[in-house]
Amino acid sequence: MLPTHLLIHRYNGEEIVPRRLALSQENLTMAAGLIHLFQNAKGHPRWELNHQLQELEGESTDYRVKRGLAHLLNSDAFSQFETISPLHPPDLRQRLFACAARAAPSVQSTQITLQRVADSLTQELGQEILPEQVRTGLYADLPDNQVLTHFETPTPDALLHRYNLSQVQGVFYRASHVTLNAHRNDPGEYKLLFRYMKLFNLMTYIEGDADHGFTLTIDGPTSLFKPNTHYGLKLAMLLPALLHVTKWNLTAVLQLKAPYSGTRRTGRFTLHSDCGLVTHYPPGKTYDSMLEAGFVERWAKTRTVWRLEREVDLIPIPGSVMIPDFRLVHPDGRTFLLEIVGYWRPEYLKKKFSQVRQAARNDLILAISERLNLEKAGVRFSDTPARVVWFKDQLTPKAVLGVLEG
Repeated sequence: MLPTHLLIHRYNGEEIVPRRLALSQENLTMAAGLIHLFQNAKGHPRWELNHQLQELEGESTDYRVKRGLAHLLNSDAFSQFETISPLHPPDLRQRLFACAARAAPSVQSTQITLQRVADSLTQELGQEILPEQVRTGLYADLPDNQVLTHFETPTPDALLHRYNLSQVQGVFYRASHVTLNAHRNDPGEYKLLFRYMKLFNLMTYIEGDADHGFTLTIDGPTSLFKPNTHYGLKLAMLLPALLHVTKWNLTAVLQLKAPYSGTRRTGRFTLHSDCGLVTHYPPGKTYDSMLEAGFVERWAKTRTVWRLEREVDLIPIPGSVMIPDFRLVHPDGRTFLLEIVGYWRPEYLKKKFSQVRQAARNDLILAISERLNLEKAGVRFSDTPARVVWFKDQLTPKAVLGVLEG
C-alpha cells in the first residue's frame, strides 16, 4: 500500500475522492517505463535504482504519481532485495578493522588489509574471495547497498490497477468506523470475506442472514482510544478481499485533519461493488483442509441418495455468523448441516462450540476429531442439540450416514 504522503485525493463537500489513474496510453507508457527500469536494476544496489528513479521524475508535475508507482514496485510484492557479502557484514567489519589496526594507515596498507582479509576468507570458506568483494560487503547490510536479486514483473495495466486500489485503501487509514452491506451473495464469498476479517483481527459486529445479506459494522483506527496505524493498515487490507464479493456497498466515516490549520473535520467515503477496482488477492480455496477434501472425495464414491453441497448455508448468531462446511440434502426434502471440527487450538474450540450453542440448531451435525483434548480446552458440547460424529484420522461417509439415517 501507499504511505500517507503519496496519497492523492480531493474533496466533494464532505465526500473524499481518491485519485485514480485511467488506463490511458500515456499512463500505460509511464508504468511500462518504471517497470523496465526495475527490470534493468536487477543485480544492482538500491541506491543506483533510487538515483535512476529521481532522474526519471525530473521536474515533471506528476512526480507524486511516479513515486507512488515506484513505491509499489519497490515493495515486497514485486521486489526482493538482499545483502550480498562474503560474510555477515558486522563480522566482516570486525575482521577488517582488527586487521587494519595492526598497520599504519595509508592507501597501500588499505589494499594490503583488504587482500589479507580476502585471503583469509578464501581459505576459510573454500572459495575465492576478491578484495573488491570485501570492500563492497563491508556495509552491504545498509538498505541503500542491498542488491535487487529478484523482480516479479507486472504488466503495466496490473500496476495501474494496484495503484488505484492503494489510493482507495489509504482512505481507511483515518476511518472511525465502516458500515458494509454485503447483499445476497454466494456463501463461499461471505466465508472468504469473514476469514480475512478474522485474519486481520478487525473489530466487527455482524447482523443479517444469507437470504437477505449481512450488515457489518467495523471499528476504524480512529475509533480506538489511541489512533493505531497498524490497525488502519489491517482495515485497508480488507478491501482486496471484499472485491471477491459480488454485490456490496460501504460507507466510511473519516476523521481528517486540515492541511494547514491542523483542525479536525469529519469526512465521508462511499464505495460499491461496481467501483472498477481490481483485487490481487487469490480467490478462496476450494477446501479449507485436506480433511475436507478427502471427505468429499470419499463421499463421491458412495451409493447414497444424500447429496453433498459445500458452504451453501450461513447461520446468523448474535454479532457474528457461522458457516457450516457442508449441507446434506435428501430427495424427500430433509436437510442437515455438517461442521468438521479438526482444529486443536483451545481458543478456536471454545469459539466454535460457543457458536454451536448459540445457533441452537437440531439439524447440525458435528464431526469431532478424537485427537482433540476437549476437556483440557474447557469445551463442553453436551448442552447443544447438535448430533455428534467422532473420527480419528479421517471422517468417513459411513459414520455421517449412520447419523443421518439414525
